[in-house]
Amino acid sequence: MDISLRLPEAADASALLALLDQVAQETEFVALDRLGMTLTPELLGHQLTAIAESPNNLLLVAETSTGELIGTASVTADSDPRTAHIGDVGIAILKEYWGFGIGSLLLDEVLYWAETSELIRRLELTVQVRNQRAVHLYQRFGFHTEATLSRGARGDDGTFLDVYLMSRLID
Repeated sequence: MDISLRLPEAADASALLALLDQVAQETEFVALDRLGMTLTPELLGHQLTAIAESPNNLLLVAETSTGELIGTASVTADSDPRTAHIGDVGIAILKEYWGFGIGSLLLDEVLYWAETSELIRRLELTVQVRNQRAVHLYQRFGFHTEATLSRGARGDDGTFLDVYLMSRLID
């Protein structure tokens, strides 16, 4: 399978929104911002440009050789100097492509970007305890569990779910 990673452009906004909508329908493992899902392609296009120009924010897309967007990875950080060094990691991949190493490709690129950045010195994320595939991925890449957040998420059926807070320091 030929997969490439790249920075999205404003022209990718519609395809990116479709990807995120499909991921939200396929799994409860990813908590997607419902407000963000109502963005217009035009507004998202402007946000993609702003992300690309930010020194401490990153958005990557994974695409097939036919140009289909199948996954994304992001690092989101504040502009406040006191917390600008902390990046929140998020990864989403279409279910059809789980188990092909795409999460590893995306996370490897996120870590390379963080290590070569001048600002990011801590990456953190939350992951549902029951999402063992993702937990093992993050552990393989040096993330450590700092805490278990009881009732840190809620399933579609209303069930409370525990969530790990994981982090990796960038030195």
